[in-house]
Amino acid sequence: MQARCNNLVIVMRRHKRHTTRAAINASWLIVPLSIVAILILALLLFRHPGGRITAGGDLVVFCAAGIKPPTDATATDYQKEYGSPIQLQYGGSGTLLNNLRISHAGDIYIAADESYIRLARERGLIAETLPLARQHPVIAVRKGNPKGIRSLDDLRRDGVAVALANPEAASIGKLTKDTLDKLGRWTPLAARVKVFKPTVGDVANDVKLGSVDAGIVWDSTVRQYPELEAVASAELEPHVETVTLAILKSSKHPTAALRFARYLAASDRGLRHFKAMGYTPVEGDAWAETPELVLFSGAVNRVAVEDAIKAFEEREGARITRVYNGCGILVAQMKAGGRPDAYLTCDESFVPPVADLFDDGLVRMSETDIVIVAPKGNPKNIRTLQDLARPGLRIGITNPEQSTLGALTQSLLSKAGIRDQVLKNVVTMTPTADMLLNETRTGALDAAVVYIANANKARDHLEISPLKIPGSVAVQTFSVAKNSKHKQLVGRLLEALRTAEQDSRYEAAGFRARHDR
Repeated sequence: MQARCNNLVIVMRRHKRHTTRAAINASWLIVPLSIVAILILALLLFRHPGGRITAGGDLVVFCAAGIKPPTDATATDYQKEYGSPIQLQYGGSGTLLNNLRISHAGDIYIAADESYIRLARERGLIAETLPLARQHPVIAVRKGNPKGIRSLDDLRRDGVAVALANPEAASIGKLTKDTLDKLGRWTPLAARVKVFKPTVGDVANDVKLGSVDAGIVWDSTVRQYPELEAVASAELEPHVETVTLAILKSSKHPTAALRFARYLAASDRGLRHFKAMGYTPVEGDAWAETPELVLFSGAVNRVAVEDAIKAFEEREGARITRVYNGCGILVAQMKAGGRPDAYLTCDESFVPPVADLFDDGLVRMSETDIVIVAPKGNPKNIRTLQDLARPGLRIGITNPEQSTLGALTQSLLSKAGIRDQVLKNVVTMTPTADMLLNETRTGALDAAVVYIANANKARDHLEISPLKIPGSVAVQTFSVAKNSKHKQLVGRLLEALRTAEQDSRYEAAGFRARHDR
């Protein structure tokens, strides 16, 4: 008996030692297992709004709920065509904007109207924008309009239940409130509203299900519900809004984001879905994986715009063929059949000869002064137009048939009554002013008439005399071709040439930036 007890004690001690070792071993496993658990938890928590985990290379699109049908369809097409994942997060335009303001995450924001795009721009959240479609608010009722609702006033009748979108969350709600506030009619209507919903789709669904008798939605929303019909409102009808896409500054993949944005905004891709689903699409660009533009530009602009164009090409994933030359030569090329997508002039006087090729509403980009340059020290003391008429001088000017500067120079000489005298001294007449600078620096010319923008880069080797007389300022303009298949892209190029950074480039190159149309 004693032996059995002793054996039992030994077994128990061995079991205790084994249990202790197991516990110790288990404790060592806790650390790596805990790390794994934390990593899994972090992964689960790293979600974008909407609760979906996003892979590092996916594009994240925050889209107004009312734009869901065409955006979903286009994203599906894009993923099939290119295999690029698109993560779509939906909500009210205002709700999404508030999330973006806090999170500073994502690649694209699509708002149901431009007011939210303006707010996003004011808050420094967005870069490029692309218009997609137009829509306006209407009163939605069930098919057949059983309550006989014909106007906004009918929404306040006894027995009429109304749903509206929350003005703080949804674009249609904000527009409704802003419009009726100005008319003094928001407060009495809001007091009769049965329910405020977070999105325009929620309002439409309530009307469809009969939870309410009417709601205010977009005309495009009604077209997506065969159970509904639209009632026009004189107060709401004029408020046509543009569905707009914006590239977020937070995007880590801006070129990829712009590529999908161009696909969504393309007339033969995404905009087909917008049209089929009841929206009124804008005039979009033709789709191209790598779009190509042709830019005709006066040679004087090159030093100011070339860096911006290169940066634009890289960001957009586009190619721009630049043709720099005297505007007279460029006009001749266009008259002979050359068709650029955009035209950046040396001076606006060279727009009228080809105005029929371009849209109305040219933009004045910059201006630069016409000056006289002489070799360093100005040995012949040439400072005014009249000085150019002195006998025996060697003068260089640009060709008036090929160059804006040449035409402006001869106009100035004619107005001063000295054209013939000066032309007797002209020994060099070139297509562009750049060709005159080296001859002046070396003393081969006593003086030349150029733009300050030409002379600015060589001012350490030249004497520069501004004319400061009427007609001695050239204004550079930007025009978009009527036949361009990529007008939206050209518009973004225009905006890239009108930034604060580009203004600095203009100033450094001897121009004064202008932003007037």
